[in-house]
Amino acid sequence: MLILPLLLVFLSVFALILGFTPLSIQPKLKLDLPVAGGEGFSAGAPAKKRPLDFLFGGIRKIAFFNKPFTNSALGQRIFRDLMLSQVRLSVEEFFLIKQALALGLVWVALKFYPDKNFMAFGILMSMAGGYLIPEIWLHAKVRKIKAALLKDLPDTVDLLGLCVNAGLDFMMALKYVVEKSPPTVITEELKLMMQEINVGKLRRDALRDLSRKYEMPDLSTFTRTLIQADRMGTSVSEALNILSEDMRETRFRRGETMALKAPLKMLVPLLFCIFPVVALLVAGPVFLDFFHNNPLRNLGR
Repeated sequence: MLILPLLLVFLSVFALILGFTPLSIQPKLKLDLPVAGGEGFSAGAPAKKRPLDFLFGGIRKIAFFNKPFTNSALGQRIFRDLMLSQVRLSVEEFFLIKQALALGLVWVALKFYPDKNFMAFGILMSMAGGYLIPEIWLHAKVRKIKAALLKDLPDTVDLLGLCVNAGLDFMMALKYVVEKSPPTVITEELKLMMQEINVGKLRRDALRDLSRKYEMPDLSTFTRTLIQADRMGTSVSEALNILSEDMRETRFRRGETMALKAPLKMLVPLLFCIFPVVALLVAGPVFLDFFHNNPLRNLGR
C-alpha cells in the first residue's frame, strides 16, 4: 500500500508545478519565404510531417511543464552541460527524460520484485537511479570533451606560435590553424571564436567568453595571456612561445602524475582478481594431496 501515498505525493508536486506554469504560450514568429521556382518565385508547399515529428512535438509539449526547473541553479548547470556536450535537447526535455526513466524503473521494480518487505527500498532506489543516470551520462560526456580539449590544447598553441613566428598576425594564424588542422574540440571552439570576432565582437571578449564556457585552468591561462598581450600591446609571438613551453611542461607533469597513479589503480584488480587465482593454483594441489593422503589420520589409532 506504499505505492498509493507515493503516487499522491508525486501528483501533488506535479500539480504545484503546474500551478506556477503560465497557461498561455506565445507562438513563435515564422517567416514564410518564397521558394525559387522554374520561372520565378512561387509559394512553397508545406513539408509533410512524419509520424516522428508528431511524436517529438508531443514530447516537447509535455516537456513544457518542466519550465519552472530551468530557472533553478540545477537547470542552469544542466543547460551549460548540454551546450558543452552538444546534446540537442532542451533543459525541459532532459528533465522529462529523468522523470520518465524514474517512473519506468519504479514500474520495473514493482513488476519483478513484488516483495512487500523491499518494496519501499526498491521504489526509492529506482527513483534515485532514474533521476541520476541521465546526469551521470551527461557528466561523463562533458568530462570526455574536456579531456580531449586538454589533450589537444598544447599542440594547438604550438601551431599558433609557429604561424605567428613565421610572420602571420594572430587572426591569420588562427584561420590557418583552424582550416589546416584536423577537427578537434579546441579547433571547433577557435573556429566559433573566429566567427564571433569577424562579425564584430572584440577579441578580448571572445577569449573571455571561451574561458568562461569551459572553466578550465589551462584554457583560462591561454585566454588570459592573449588578453593581456592584446591589452598591453606586447608581442603575441613571445607570449605564445612562453605559453607553449609552460603547457608542454604541464602536460609532462600530468603524464608523470598519471604514471605514478597507475600502480595504485592496478593494486585493486591485482588483489581481488590475480592473487586469488595464483593462490588457488599453488595451494590447490597441496590441499587435495593433504586431504587424500592425510598423515595425521593414523595418529588417533
